[in-house]
Amino acid sequence: MSTDGTDRTTELRILRQDEWPTWYDALIRAFGGVPEAPEERELYNSLTETDRSLGVWEGDACVGTAGAFGFRMTVPGGAEVPTAGVTMVSVAATHRRRGVLTSMMRRQLDDVRSWGEPLAALTASEPAIYGRFGYDAATVQLNAEIDTARVRLSGPAGTDDVRVRYAVPGDVLDACEAVYARLVPGRPGMLARRPGWERLGLLDPESRREGASPLQCVVASRGAEIIGYARFRVRPGWGEGGPEGTVVLEDLEGLDPAVRAALWRFLFGIDLTTKLSVRGRPADEAWQYQVSDIRRCRTQSRDVLYVRLVDVGAALEARTYRTPVDVVLDVEDAFCPWNTGRWRLAGDEKGATCTPTSDPADLALSARELGAAYLGGVSLGALGAAGRVRELRPGALAEASLAFGSDVAPWLPHGF
Repeated sequence: MSTDGTDRTTELRILRQDEWPTWYDALIRAFGGVPEAPEERELYNSLTETDRSLGVWEGDACVGTAGAFGFRMTVPGGAEVPTAGVTMVSVAATHRRRGVLTSMMRRQLDDVRSWGEPLAALTASEPAIYGRFGYDAATVQLNAEIDTARVRLSGPAGTDDVRVRYAVPGDVLDACEAVYARLVPGRPGMLARRPGWERLGLLDPESRREGASPLQCVVASRGAEIIGYARFRVRPGWGEGGPEGTVVLEDLEGLDPAVRAALWRFLFGIDLTTKLSVRGRPADEAWQYQVSDIRRCRTQSRDVLYVRLVDVGAALEARTYRTPVDVVLDVEDAFCPWNTGRWRLAGDEKGATCTPTSDPADLALSARELGAAYLGGVSLGALGAAGRVRELRPGALAEASLAFGSDVAPWLPHGF
């Protein structure tokens, strides 16, 4: 029990299933109070892991919420590492600046450590909040508004051999999930979907459409096997010169570059449309280098996944390294003090060890910098130039920065 400065007390405890409606209502209110569609609410009710969720209560009122999905996330080298997907975090406006959030983050990270999960990750509504708890941005997503009336798309050899056909989204769900599962090991940041999460891609409440059509789907194949898919909506529009519809892309996956190019080409050519709206794509996606005019694609990037190393040794051992590295890291971690100290990291493309050491340090940094660089999308060298990593042995920063990098940009495929 903890007091909040009034004559009432707040209690932090694990969520009970029968408390979920009240708990979720408190979350919705903290994010503006707009009710969700019944099917969306039902989905998140079924996905919530109550034994991994926390509530702060003042009597019968819920004044704080926090959850943690049990994910497995791909890291450089292809391993799927147990990761706490931190989610549904809120504090009632009446209880700000009373330590509610800090108490939930403290309890949650202690729990994550006890579960043996070396990583925690979240998507931040306000990035400034989570740095003090050791999280930092590790991935970016690519957004674009493509003028398909003026931009043309080329494809690699084999693009013309791919057949694209319409399908009912639910009818081909299993085949699409099989495609997704085959892609998970190849890109850091991707999540191995647990049962139930496949429904997220089919969620289609009218409130999300913003004047666009119900969800549509095409699948790509060579022969009988489905090897790619795209889910999208079409928002009709008309101007003085004729049709000005917009294709709104929701999801696109393909097993090889030609498949992906065929799907993009289909989206570029949908009748009565002149724009393709793209959100949340990998930063290195190939279509950027296949278009005739990148300026008319109006691309922008945005931070997405924030990563936190809960167990420095286990986390750094779980991934591989692009080049050989042998470096002693002096880690500062005030919020998870068990990580504070010197760690010797030795590894290469085959594996790594990371153990406590009393040897002199080569680099000094905090848990935040390790979280930012962990998936290979943020350069330790750039963090060093920003004054956030101190080089104590000449050459150590360049060595570690190269080793931590990834040939494939890390990417979070969907929110949670």
